[in-house]
Amino acid sequence: MSDITIKHINYRNLGWDTAANLYLPAGFDPAGQYPAIVSTHPIGSCKEQTSGNVYGAGLAREGFVVLAFDASFQGASGGEPRFVEDPSIRVSDIRFAIDYLMTLPYVDPACIGAIGICGGGAYTVHAAITDHRIKALVSITGVNFGRLIREGFSQFDPLSALQAMAAQRTAEARGGARQVINYLPTSVEEGRKAGVTDIDVLEATEYYRTPRGQQPNGATSGLFSFNSAAFGWDAFLHAEVLLTQPLLVVMGDKPGGFGAYRDGWEIYGRAASTDKQMFVAEGWSHYDLYDKPEPVAQAMAQMVPFLRKHLS
Repeated sequence: MSDITIKHINYRNLGWDTAANLYLPAGFDPAGQYPAIVSTHPIGSCKEQTSGNVYGAGLAREGFVVLAFDASFQGASGGEPRFVEDPSIRVSDIRFAIDYLMTLPYVDPACIGAIGICGGGAYTVHAAITDHRIKALVSITGVNFGRLIREGFSQFDPLSALQAMAAQRTAEARGGARQVINYLPTSVEEGRKAGVTDIDVLEATEYYRTPRGQQPNGATSGLFSFNSAAFGWDAFLHAEVLLTQPLLVVMGDKPGGFGAYRDGWEIYGRAASTDKQMFVAEGWSHYDLYDKPEPVAQAMAQMVPFLRKHLS
């Protein structure tokens, strides 16, 4: 990546530090003014995976300043206990990322955009609903974590899941060990042996469990007892009234169990944006859009002119 510069930075969040990578374009001039993008990683992921090394680097090559950060309680960011996946805090992370960009003299404060992948795509949507410093946004194979945890992640029995989480949280409050769950099998082979057939689970495992996408901080883990916070959350709440910024939805046409296909069409329909676009990468799946050159190139071919138009 000799054509761009990556700075490893930290900035203050609520009561801890956020770790992030700042991608700067080739020929970067600190005296200039640049449009900037916040890039939010998927659930269980980290800034060194698709949000940073693929889309962050790609947008920096197109002249944008890009901030790819680790979620609170995850990756190299601070926060205890570890592996909390709380949608409200994840959305707050995006606001703190924008705060940081607003302190940089070379970032044009009127030209802030946001992108997110998988769960990060829906978190980005929710952030834009109430933070109109975001002037344009892109959801890449975005998944509404609230909907997913009420459905597939709880085996379509959310009340039983909530009861189990409540019991576990009480046990932990009384000194018991934290229960950290892994969202994925240890390998594709183990998943198939266990009867897994869903394309999203198998392709996620192939991405996160092999050298293709594996990173030390891409833990694909969640603190079971704290997952209850997501059950009452909807990434798209009030989008019909408050999501007015230009919106681009990118997804593949191979639907899987995580539901990006249905969620993509839902937010496209619900958003109040007068400029909203849908791009469906034909023949490609959710995890193809993480890093495979052809579908990523298709996504970038839509994103770059869209972001340039609205962040200039």
